[in-house]
Amino acid sequence: MVEALSEPGRYGDGRGLFLVVRAGGSKQWIVRVQKAGRRRDIGLGGYPKVKLADARKRADAIRSQVEAGLDPVAERRRAAGVPSFRQAAAIRHAELAPTFRNAKHRAQWLSSLEAHAFPHIGELGVDAVTAPHVRDALLAIWHDRPETARRVHQRIVDVLVWSKSKGWRADVPLMTVKALSLPRARPAVRHHAALPIDEVPGFIARLRAREGVSRLALEALILTAARSGEIRGATWDEVDLEAGLWTVPAARMKAKRPHVVPLSPQAVDVFERARRYRRAVRPGEPDLLFPSPMSGGPLSDMALTKLLRDLGAGVTAHGFRSSFRDWAAERTAFPAEVAEMALAHAIANRTEAAYRRGDLLAKRRELMAAWGRFASGQDGATLLPIRGRG
Repeated sequence: MVEALSEPGRYGDGRGLFLVVRAGGSKQWIVRVQKAGRRRDIGLGGYPKVKLADARKRADAIRSQVEAGLDPVAERRRAAGVPSFRQAAAIRHAELAPTFRNAKHRAQWLSSLEAHAFPHIGELGVDAVTAPHVRDALLAIWHDRPETARRVHQRIVDVLVWSKSKGWRADVPLMTVKALSLPRARPAVRHHAALPIDEVPGFIARLRAREGVSRLALEALILTAARSGEIRGATWDEVDLEAGLWTVPAARMKAKRPHVVPLSPQAVDVFERARRYRRAVRPGEPDLLFPSPMSGGPLSDMALTKLLRDLGAGVTAHGFRSSFRDWAAERTAFPAEVAEMALAHAIANRTEAAYRRGDLLAKRRELMAAWGRFASGQDGATLLPIRGRG
């Protein structure tokens, strides 16, 4: 029991919560948190004024603030008043913590808001968030990521309704899809330009039943989350299979910056199998990983399109990047910036760009390894048929 602890020292309760017993007999609760490689100990109050149950609640609130990108100490110094939407979401997240199915679900709840809501409404006072604000945030992902948009919609409304119960809002206007005047879903073919997450493993299983350069190029594209042109123009001097790295030069990148892609074991295997199609090239010619069987030059974009049509997928090659991004947001606890950097997306916000100064290679290697296992059906993923095509 806490009251029985008298020997000076630090006693852990789990998940970074400690009771510090000092030489004079005083007892202080602290919670250890870590963000972006920085570790901090934050005081939660003294015992017995703060009981164990209260210390745990305060620790949960601090962790949620840190996960939402807030500085808990700075927040304490801020004058009491109506919080920002970001702050309200962090507090609400801490309250909901006991109800989540597992740690992954708990992390996904906040990471989806961090990626798709906070950039639009995070710094607004929670009482100042209007229906047009919410509509604009959702519209950015409404067609391309419908599953993600639906969940973000639910979580935004939950935070606003909860904030009303806290006295921070006078009311919450009707924010149904109809009330927000969000556009109708696109026709089926366009709506499914990106394969639904759970259909990716089954699609790759069908793809592996085929042979040829185009089939290997498409699987490599999916496993690396690369753009079509980056894969079709890939050369052997860009790849270090022993290190598991593919370095795409700036000249072939949309953002005109070199991009290092960590290769999962599944991706390395695809690149290894591409060796059988390697051709002798003349000096000055590119030594392509996936040369066209007809010309020996780069595969055409139509080659991948035709393969997708033959498989009855009804999606585009580029759409697999959206499938990857949805999977990262909905099925993992990786921070949004890791997934965005894996996609080599340019960062428009200067503050955010400064925060992401590094290339997060170690974290991206973990992310791509997890994607390789999922996409290949090696982590327990169910192999679902492509909808409507048996």
